Amino acid sequence: MNRFERLFGLKGEARVAYMHGEFRVEQPGDFVLCAVTGKPIAIADLRYWSVDLQEAYSSPDASLQRHLQLNKRRARGSGETPPTDGK
Repeated sequence: MNRFERLFGLKGEARVAYMHGEFRVEQPGDFVLCAVTGKPIAIADLRYWSVDLQEAYSSPDASLQRHLQLNKRRARGSGETPPTDGK
């Protein structure tokens, strides 16, 4: 720990295990990074994550964006046509 961390309480990025309905901080820190946007998310503000992918999201929109990305990749890999939204 350097003197700035002691003065300001900065701990950096946390390592978190995401579970159903809760998460466990495995390495203390002030934030985690959104897997989609790369923005820091304060641990106190962490609300959205994927248990299967073990990644955090800054908002419901970021979570949906990741879900759509993964479904598009899966559909491409299986030869299926990805679902469209009718537009």
